[in-house]
Amino acid sequence: MRLRTNPDRILESIDRERSRDEETAGRLSDDRQAVGRELDTTPPPSDATSPERTKRLFALVDRAYQTAAQGQELGKLASRFRGIGDLHHHHARGDVSVVVQYLDSGRPPDVGMSPFEIKPADMDETKKETGSTRADVNAMRMLRRELRDGVMSSYKKLEPRIRDALKERADLGHISVEVTMDLRPAQ
Repeated sequence: MRLRTNPDRILESIDRERSRDEETAGRLSDDRQAVGRELDTTPPPSDATSPERTKRLFALVDRAYQTAAQGQELGKLASRFRGIGDLHHHHARGDVSVVVQYLDSGRPPDVGMSPFEIKPADMDETKKETGSTRADVNAMRMLRRELRDGVMSSYKKLEPRIRDALKERADLGHISVEVTMDLRPAQ
């Protein structure tokens, strides 16, 4: 006797498994973000010029971006674009934020944010570029591109505030940078 599978039962089973995994992990639907954090504990030399100190900050932002782009969390975001994921229609919105914290200074953190949108036409273009029909592979490429563009846009928004921090010499201590990509379904 052959067993017949019902697509609704299969999808129900997948949903139950996901909710079970979320409950055991102790975080409900917190898989919307990819985060990269970097901490620089070595202060610049006392005779460092402003361009050298700016390069130090940009290098820290770059390392945080690379951490976010290479992390497993970005792969989890990309897997949401599969046929059984919640972004199977390939339309999503999100934002990329860059937070620079001056830990040894009284200065509040500087935050830059850049929104983005992924449309089905973008997925089709990426499919042509990669030659792959796997939605998660194409989504990974698109998410990395959006992350890179978002970090650069956010950094440009932060640049005047970073210059002010350099004038106040807030960057002479420990600095922490956090790059976050948040993704949610478009409605």
